[in-house]
Amino acid sequence: MLAIAGMLIQLALQSALDHLAGRLADPRARAQLEHGQDIGLSAAGAQAVAGALRRMDDLEAGLGPVHAQIAGFARRQIGRQALAAELFGVGPLVAAIVWAFLGDARRFSSCAQAVRHTGLDVTVYSSDDKRHLPHQGPPTLRWALFEAGHQGSRASSPDHLYYTDVAARIDANRAALSVARKLARRSHHILRRLGDQACAPLPGW
Repeated sequence: MLAIAGMLIQLALQSALDHLAGRLADPRARAQLEHGQDIGLSAAGAQAVAGALRRMDDLEAGLGPVHAQIAGFARRQIGRQALAAELFGVGPLVAAIVWAFLGDARRFSSCAQAVRHTGLDVTVYSSDDKRHLPHQGPPTLRWALFEAGHQGSRASSPDHLYYTDVAARIDANRAALSVARKLARRSHHILRRLGDQACAPLPGW
């Protein structure tokens, strides 16, 4: 699915639709892509996007039972429940992923170290003086936080003003990354606060 999503993002970046890149989980972006020719895609591009969207739907349907099993197991964990309850835009699956990869957050000396573990901290390479992601750490965790970061575009998000400011100055992807780093720091604080309870099952399970 990641390869198909990458192809859709590439198509968006090569067209006048760069504002849709990285927003495939957004129903509004999906609706725009489904009418590709109406928003600037060539006939061939629109056909390729339609086919890719259908393939993503098929894969998502197949992954549904797996997601349900993961969420069902994680629902019994105190740490997962705390993440889902306290973090805006973090649902059962994302909370399960963050909980699984951060777990006992006491092993990180600081929230900055936790962010580095996710691979979301920005590194400046001296060779070109440009800012890049190091792409270290678990890619699944990075994906989950990035997807949750895009929820900052919603007006009800506590990070909405921050998200829209970064999106206006740079782009929506950078805004989502910025919010994702905030979520990583908040996740560290929540799990560290819970201590041993972060990995404990709920009473009665």
